[in-house]
Amino acid sequence: MLFNPRTYDPVQFDERTRRLLRATVDWFESRGKKALIDTYVDRAWYGDFLEFAAKEGLFAEFLTPASADGSKRWDTARIAELNEILGFYGLGYWYTWQVTILGLGPVWQSENEAVRARAAKLLTEGHVMAFGLSERTHGADIYSTDMILTPDGEGGFTASGSKYYIGNGNVAGLVSVFGRRSDVEGPDGYVFFAADSRHEAYHLVKNVVNSQMYVSEFRLDSYPVHVEDVLHTGKAAFDAALNTVNVGKFNLCTASIGICEHAMYEAVTHAHNRVLYGRKVTDFPHVRRELTDAYTRLTAMKLFSDRAVDYFRSASPDDRRYLLFNPMTKMKVTTEGEKVIDLMWDVIAAKGFETDTYFDKAARDIRGLPKLEGTVHVNLALILKFMANYLFDPAEYPAVPSRLDPADDTFLFQQGPARGLGAIRFHDWRTAYDAHAHLPNVARFREQADGLCTLLLTHAPSEAQQQDLDFLLEIGQLFALVVYGQLVLEQAELTGTDADLLDEIFDVLVRDFSAHATELHGKSSTTDEQATWALAHVRRPVSDAGRAARVWTQVEALSGAYVMQP
Repeated sequence: MLFNPRTYDPVQFDERTRRLLRATVDWFESRGKKALIDTYVDRAWYGDFLEFAAKEGLFAEFLTPASADGSKRWDTARIAELNEILGFYGLGYWYTWQVTILGLGPVWQSENEAVRARAAKLLTEGHVMAFGLSERTHGADIYSTDMILTPDGEGGFTASGSKYYIGNGNVAGLVSVFGRRSDVEGPDGYVFFAADSRHEAYHLVKNVVNSQMYVSEFRLDSYPVHVEDVLHTGKAAFDAALNTVNVGKFNLCTASIGICEHAMYEAVTHAHNRVLYGRKVTDFPHVRRELTDAYTRLTAMKLFSDRAVDYFRSASPDDRRYLLFNPMTKMKVTTEGEKVIDLMWDVIAAKGFETDTYFDKAARDIRGLPKLEGTVHVNLALILKFMANYLFDPAEYPAVPSRLDPADDTFLFQQGPARGLGAIRFHDWRTAYDAHAHLPNVARFREQADGLCTLLLTHAPSEAQQQDLDFLLEIGQLFALVVYGQLVLEQAELTGTDADLLDEIFDVLVRDFSAHATELHGKSSTTDEQATWALAHVRRPVSDAGRAARVWTQVEALSGAYVMQP
């Protein structure tokens, strides 16, 4: 289930993709663990990685859609694969790639052929990009921006203002910048334009983080924005911002997976080869439980994310189910990554602080992913918009297959207006659960999921509770588990996932549902009827010593399975 550089051969992709993925792995492995750690500790800019990427044409190959270069494609499946690899070796390497994706979003959505051609050429030359949306005062609140564009009387503008939290802002060949016109009020005044970090009116202020990454503050002072630099205006600029985040936030899940995979090899290898009180550490029952929970949570992260790729790639104006699964990957998978690291850290204890480990870096970096591209709370609130239709009003759709075909994902840059979420329909979530009802913990979790439907039908949140985000977010957590379990089951069916492992995953989900039900019981605004429901839906998972032992052998096999080159 886990990525292992020793045995990695991405046979599911075409030959050119396989070569680039394998070359990326080989570059990191030949560079070695000491260099990886030293540059992290020294907060050294990863120029050597960018030189490698430029030489190989890595970003150009993976991030140029066919509409800009017919020999290339924007393929979410292989982008997800590279996310995982880069996360495996370090968040910084993934981050420079991620913000390039964000910077390209408004460009590839634009009809401005001059800027599109410029971006394609810059990628070919090995440049990275940046996404100038966030501001120090407003964060990513795109309703409020202090980047002001003043008409210059010749059809263009001069732009003045600052941006904050902008990755690659120190070197970006192209920065997609969001602002508003000084002479137009409201949404019609929004503008997205292309800037160049090398321009004399572009002032780099500082790196706002203490890390290897360069997350910049920059300022524009009367920066000339010509007509040919404008990407979007009015409401289209607003939609481009949201749709870019839709494309970019998906990458967070597979980066989390990569980080957790590398950390797991280290943690299991350390624990399995350490003796305390005359016993191997992994002989202690609590250690086995924690490492097994970490492994099952990580495999669930992979199953969910892989299946979400299929919906992303199969999206169309008539099938926008990805707009639920996308914030789920950002919110649910990344927070699961934190739990995976915490479970392993409880086992390896002080080892997790040591400078010469990857784990020490993973424990820091895994915290960042739930906080990028909208907080967990923002994405939880977003998925609530889909809950009624998802649970109660299913629709018919053609079956979505595994999408590993070498196709260009054109719809991602043709998403259209960012509205109408409450009208999106979904196929019947019960189908996946019914297909696996023979697994004891799937059946038990299904009882809890059905109970959530009963709660919403008989004791739905009152008008006052619907204004209480603290209360609603707990409902959102319960709903998220149902969605999560559905895609885990769908991917398990497609890939033939081991039944013991799948039932162990749902052992975890039963406990998680019970924990959130208990939290709901304790909320001050929960009614007596809702509190009674909450306690009634706390369940114990179905235990099976034989199943647990068989899954443990999968965890145990990770010991020594991968150790990075010195």
